[in-house]
Formats: sequence, structure tokens, C-alpha cells
Amino acid sequence: MTETRSADLLAVMDEARLSRFHLRAVVVSGMGFFTDAYDLFVIGIAATLIKQEWHLSSSRLALLNSTMLGAAFLGALVFGRFADLFGRKRVYWIVAAIMVVGALGSALSPSYWVLIAFRFLLGFGVGGDYPVSAVLMSEYANRKDRGKLVGMVFSTQALGLIVGPLIALALLGAGSGSDVAWRTMLGLGALPAAAVVYLRSRMPESPRYQIQVQGRRNETLSEISAFSGGAVNGRSTARLRHTMGLRSFLTNRRYLVLLAGTAGTWFLLDYAYYGNTISTPEIIKLISPGSSTMTAIAIQLAIFVVAAVPGYLCGILWLDRIGHRRLQLTGFAVMALCFAAIGLVPGLTTVVVPFLLVYGVSYFFTEFGPNMTTFVMPSEVYPVTMRATGHGISAGIGKFGAFIGVFLFPVLQSSLGLRGTLMLTAAVSVLGFLLTLVLPEPSGRSLEELASGPGFVQAQDVQAQDVQAQDALADLAPAPGETSNPAA
Repeated sequence: MTETRSADLLAVMDEARLSRFHLRAVVVSGMGFFTDAYDLFVIGIAATLIKQEWHLSSSRLALLNSTMLGAAFLGALVFGRFADLFGRKRVYWIVAAIMVVGALGSALSPSYWVLIAFRFLLGFGVGGDYPVSAVLMSEYANRKDRGKLVGMVFSTQALGLIVGPLIALALLGAGSGSDVAWRTMLGLGALPAAAVVYLRSRMPESPRYQIQVQGRRNETLSEISAFSGGAVNGRSTARLRHTMGLRSFLTNRRYLVLLAGTAGTWFLLDYAYYGNTISTPEIIKLISPGSSTMTAIAIQLAIFVVAAVPGYLCGILWLDRIGHRRLQLTGFAVMALCFAAIGLVPGLTTVVVPFLLVYGVSYFFTEFGPNMTTFVMPSEVYPVTMRATGHGISAGIGKFGAFIGVFLFPVLQSSLGLRGTLMLTAAVSVLGFLLTLVLPEPSGRSLEELASGPGFVQAQDVQAQDVQAQDALADLAPAPGETSNPAA
């Protein structure tokens, strides 16, 4: 029998062709992230109906819009750490189950404070889904297509942005009352989450996590056999383990700089993005005060379809070619220019069409840039024992930025006006550009190469036996000049 090492098994994953396994993992993770996006953004529409029915004050409306984001901050921190301590798969389906309960409870809430409580629970689950969805997909992925695959998971957010307004228009167009409409919108988020609970329970644990953290050698070979379509099978006695504790991570200068980059840019992006997106119906009414609720929803839907969706698609196609860091720099730069133009050019905030054109360009480059890359890069730059923790901290701080943006938008708009508020958003985008400069370029590099550094201890690697290895490695790696086949 030929012999190989655990490091060779990681190389199998890095050099493997795109396969049905990858696509299945994208669908399962993507369904959960679709639910995350739907639940996060549909509240902007539902809140306009709840405000009318329950006669909410501006402060209560702001709290309703932002509660889920504040809870997502905590959920990302807690479940990100749990995913590193107890495994990605276990957290993977637990957070989906929490989302089912949170969505159903929100739909059935008899009062404002009960609704706030269930939105908080829902946000806690959504926050936990961010790190585990990104990290598990990143660890399943091959080196060449990692950004594309994680980006495909993130891009299901586009469906969440579109489906919410479509459901709202269908319900209101059918003559549903406000009470029925908003409860139905919030409750429907439980359906995909329930399917995700089942699907995720059947997904394998991350082979990288099993090899490098748990030392579960035979189980790892079984998972890689499934991953590779049976090309690699047998038993292993390999041992390749990495160790790093939370205290070492948080006191390591290198990782603190990386956290400043991944968490700081996500905070600034989400402040700008969620503040504008969830408040889009209110922004449209400021630009066009005579617009009905359905007209405002239709305009919001048009912005998503025309500007956001192409941005997501271009991100998937070009992320690994342009480079993750370079694309983030480009997106922040264009966002800053667009928001500054709206704030500085007279008339852009009083005429609908010019405003929507510039606003749409900013939306396109938000999706084709930092909205995607701030999700992707934290799943790449940290060591395996702290990867979900690092992503969870970044996502949590990002959602805290979103909480601040959504909560402060009505206040800032009242005191600074729409132009002043968007000028502040332009300044935030400039800061995002500058913070991105501290990050490395992950595109095309293996996770193990990116993670190597001070404080990351690799235990002795013992050779594995009884593995059909060298031929299998050759089978999995593309031949020179051969292109990857997603249907392989």
C-alpha cells in the first residue's frame, strides 16, 4: 500500500475539482443564509405596517428594526466560539432550529414587547449562522474556487432581499390586512429554516477541523471519501493537530491586526449598508413624499433587482480573479464617491430618477465588493482552531455596526437631513477603504498557508497507512491545461 500524510489529505481538498459535493454544500449553507437575509431585511417592510397598526413612536420603530441586529452581535460571538470548541456541524443545525422558533414566535406575537423578544431570539440564531456557514464552506472548498464558493453562499442574500418585497406586494395586492400581511411575512421565515435543520444534520463535519483539531483520523478519511466521490478511502493513522487558545489569540499582535481589518471593515460596511437598506422605504418617502407604501416597496424591489443582484453575480464570477482584498478596496472607494455625490450635488435628494441612479451604482459596488468580501475573508485568514471564533468576532462587530446604523438613521436624518446622513456614510466608506489595507490577499492561497504564523503550533505529523493515496491525488487534481468541471 502507498503511504501519505495528513498534509497530503489537506492537499487533496485544496486541489480537488469542483464537484457535486461542493454544490450541495453551497445549497445547504445558502438556504440558511437566504433565511438569515430574509429575516433581517423583511422587518424594514413589516415595520411600516406594524407602525400603522400599533401606532409605534419613532424610538420604538427604531428598536424594532434594530433588535435582531443587536442579538446577531451576541449570537455570532457565542456560536463562533462554540463552533471552534465543539465542532462546526453541531452548531450548524442548532442555529437553524433557533431561527425556526424565532420566526414563528415573531409571527404570533400578541404585543410589541413579545415581538421584540422573539426578534431577539431570531437574531441570536442568525448571528450564529454567519460564522459557521462561512467557515464550513471555506473548509470544504478547494484553494482555487474558495472565494467563489463562499461567495455563492453569501449571494443567496440577494434572494432574501427580493423575496421579502415580492411577498409583501403579493399580500397587499391581494387585499390582505396589515395584521395578516406582516405576520405572514415574518412567519414564512420559519419554512426554509425548518428544511435547513434536516439538511444540515446530514452534512459531514469539516474534514480540516477533524484532522487539525479533533485528531479523528478514521472519521476524516470517511468524510474525505464522501468529499472525493470515493477516490480516497481506507484507514489512516495520521495525526496533524494545531492548538491555540482564546487568550493567545486575543493577545497575539498579528491576529489583533487581522481582527482590526476583518471586524473593523465589516462594522463600517454594515453601518452603511443596513442603515440604508432597512431604511430604504423611508428614504424613498423622503425623496418622493407622495409615494404609497406599495410604490415604495416596488421601488425598493427594483433597486435590488437592477443593482444588487448583478453585483452579487459579478462578485461570484470575478472574486477569485480580481482578488478578495482588491475587490473590497474598489467597492469601498465607489461607495464613498456615490454617497458623497448624493450629499454634495444639489437636487439629487429631491428628484427620484437621478437619486436612484447614483444610489443604484452604490448598491452594485457594495454587493460587488465589501458586502461579499467582508463575509468571505474572515473565513480564510485565521488558524483552524480560531477560524470560527475570528469570523464570529468579525460578524458580531459587523452586526453591531448594523445595529447602530439602523438605530441612528432616523435620528441622524432628523438632525442632519438626508444629505448630511449620506455624507457621513461616505466618510465611513473611506475609513473602510483604509482599514482594508491591513489585510493580506487570500485569493489563490491555501487556508494552511494563510493561517501559519506566530502562536500557531503544529503537532508532529505521523505518516498514515492503508490509504489509496498517490493515484487518488492524481485523479483528484486537474491535469495540466484542464479546467474544473462543476458537474464532475
